[in-house]
Amino acid sequence: MSKVLREGATYSQRDVIEVLIEFSCFKDRVAKKFRDLAKEFEGKANEHELWVNLYLVASDYAEEAWSRRQRQDLAIQKIS
Repeated sequence: MSKVLREGATYSQRDVIEVLIEFSCFKDRVAKKFRDLAKEFEGKANEHELWVNLYLVASDYAEEAWSRRQRQDLAIQKIS
């Protein structure tokens, strides 16, 4: 579950570890996608494809963040 970090709030060790794990997983996925993109562009100079692939990486992240927010909102509604 994605957590919103707020300034001045306190978090348990488990919450902090979950946030760090989530960030680490995202970072690894982005790094892998960029490595794949670099392999794809070896010897090529097609800037348009590069921007299209960057857009796809960004939109994948946006969709993932949106779905996490939806799950979090659903969980909050169930608790209420």
